[in-house]
Amino acid sequence: MKKAKVETHISDKKKSVVKELIELMNKKTTMIVSIKNIPSAKFQDMRKLLRGKADLRVAKKSLVLFALEHSKNEKLKELEKYATEDTALIFSNDDAFVLSAFLSKSKTPAKAKIGQIVNEDIIIEAGPTELIPGPDISALSAVGLMVKVENGKLAIKESQTFVKKGEAVTEEKASILTKLNITPFKIGLEPVAAFYEGILYTELRIDADEAIEELQESFGKALAFAVSINYPVQETIVYLLGKAASHEAAIQNLIKQDDQNLN
Repeated sequence: MKKAKVETHISDKKKSVVKELIELMNKKTTMIVSIKNIPSAKFQDMRKLLRGKADLRVAKKSLVLFALEHSKNEKLKELEKYATEDTALIFSNDDAFVLSAFLSKSKTPAKAKIGQIVNEDIIIEAGPTELIPGPDISALSAVGLMVKVENGKLAIKESQTFVKKGEAVTEEKASILTKLNITPFKIGLEPVAAFYEGILYTELRIDADEAIEELQESFGKALAFAVSINYPVQETIVYLLGKAASHEAAIQNLIKQDDQNLN
């Protein structure tokens, strides 16, 4: 005996959500972002910030997968494995990397939470604090910080890597970071993957300040090398002229010394 086929009822509301998602997927960029650990208030702030620039949508994973499966672009299915319960969708006509940079700039500082995994070393720098002598001396010393009293307040004697990359923040260290007003984390929408003009991108994290710093460092190295090999361009000409002047002065000194020796 054949089993009766079970019909799954899909509500009109769910159909409407899927239809809207499919229509939005016609835009140049469809991006999946992580919304894990983002407070509701921050999420609403991000929705406002993106207004006029992109559409932010949250839907059940099953509806997102269904929309990706039935979108007009077959290649959009590549995003399916990146869609989880802790993700949302952003649709925009902006370049995916421009959008990612915007999201990076929109992040706000956040306090460390117990058990939170650190992506980069948390370093506590030497210097004064706003803490007064008392029980805090024991609390700071208990987590390995060397302290002293300066001008009636506690000061950290030496800089220290407080929590290493990959470690979880303990209850004691989370408390100390709060006492010192250190906010080592940033809250915001984190790009996971994006489909932009026919190509899937998974490396989208852009830190504008870090990128500028790397460019400046690379420029400095390139400039020094160009000057060392006497390569004449607009950026090196001032240094080359200065280099020539110093060589001229050195030659003049040698000539004077030779003249004095001859006399």
